[in-house]
Amino acid sequence: MAKDKTATKKLIKILGVILLVVVVLGIVAKTAGWIDGGTAEKAVETEIAELRTITQIVSATGRIQPEVEVIIRPDVSGEIIELNVQEGDYVREGDLLLRIKPDLYEARIDELNAMLLTQQSRMEQARAQMLQAEVEYLKNKHLYDRDLISELEYLQSSNNFEAQKSNFRAAEFQIESARAQLRRAEEELQQTVIRSPKNGTISRLAVERGERVLGQAQTAGTEMMRIARMEQMEVVVDVNENDIVNVSVADTSIIEVDAYPNRSFEGVVTEIANSAEIAGTGSADQVTNYKVKIRITTPHNLDQTGSEFMVMNVSEGTQSDDSPSFKPGMSANVDIRTNTVYDVVSIPIQAVTVRDFSRSATADTTETGERPASRSRTEDFRRVVFVNDGGIAKRMEVTTGISDNSHIQIMSGVETGAEVVTGSYRILSRELEDGDKINVSNRN
Repeated sequence: MAKDKTATKKLIKILGVILLVVVVLGIVAKTAGWIDGGTAEKAVETEIAELRTITQIVSATGRIQPEVEVIIRPDVSGEIIELNVQEGDYVREGDLLLRIKPDLYEARIDELNAMLLTQQSRMEQARAQMLQAEVEYLKNKHLYDRDLISELEYLQSSNNFEAQKSNFRAAEFQIESARAQLRRAEEELQQTVIRSPKNGTISRLAVERGERVLGQAQTAGTEMMRIARMEQMEVVVDVNENDIVNVSVADTSIIEVDAYPNRSFEGVVTEIANSAEIAGTGSADQVTNYKVKIRITTPHNLDQTGSEFMVMNVSEGTQSDDSPSFKPGMSANVDIRTNTVYDVVSIPIQAVTVRDFSRSATADTTETGERPASRSRTEDFRRVVFVNDGGIAKRMEVTTGISDNSHIQIMSGVETGAEVVTGSYRILSRELEDGDKINVSNRN
């Protein structure tokens, strides 16, 4: 019996200790807000609102192409019998590019020369007939004036003279027509020799010696080659309709080319399309973009200009390091600097969040004991920032301006020096409310 009583006392003591521990843990949990919705401090990160210079960026992707590129097509058809260039060669204006077999055009000129001589002979014959008719007419006129011949004979000679004059004029016109055909044939013969229309690099060569090409004045002929100013390259990008209103000609930009990682190049906007390019018309994925051309202002392709003063010592090895060599079709990412504001109040972009003010109003009405209206609640979303007010999160409605990749302009609602909550994202976007206790974890 004594042993049973001793065991019972020990059990009671153990249960008492356990109960005490549970009570203490309950008090701590309630104080910390772990149970009963207590007012626990939320761990947050903050930053100080400061004056900054903010540049708004519009990002886009596109491809590099020559700013000036000429497509060489033949005006006459034939076989290429001479090809003097290769792809990548630098040519100057007037340099011989290729020749097309001229045999047919030379034969045509010989034919037209013979035709011209024939027409000249016919004109001389018509001239002689006209002079003979004129003599006959003048003789008959003299006789008619003296009443020595009838009026019918006089009129016949007169009409014959007029007819011979018309024949002579027709012969002259036929000669002009033959000369025009000859000039055209001579021009076609000259077009069998194709020379460079300007200085540039052969960026594309699509034909070979011995190949036949088609050339017509009414339609585009065979594309034989392209001549481009490789030291004047540009990037053509697609800018979304929501961003195009912010882009202007002469805006500067930063260009990143996939072929040159860890390097950036300067550029300037030179042209903005007025017509949109719409993809996926009529579908949910419809996208409206505008073409924007950006000239690359960083010196490039200096080894392809053909200029003597740009020739460098290859052994120095500086050209490949300093001057990039862009090729048509390379992919590029562009950040266009569209607008800049100086010395404005700015905070990190992630500090700005959205809250539904109508929900707060409903909560306030419920706390006062009034029953909310049965009609559906109208959402009232506004941009807000939470400010650290002595360990309490204070919600501030803000008006924002432009932003860059990291900071956003605050036009009203927050002043310089305010300590704004910047994270974490989960707490800031969903949990944090006006009046919550906060604990700044990034404070030293």
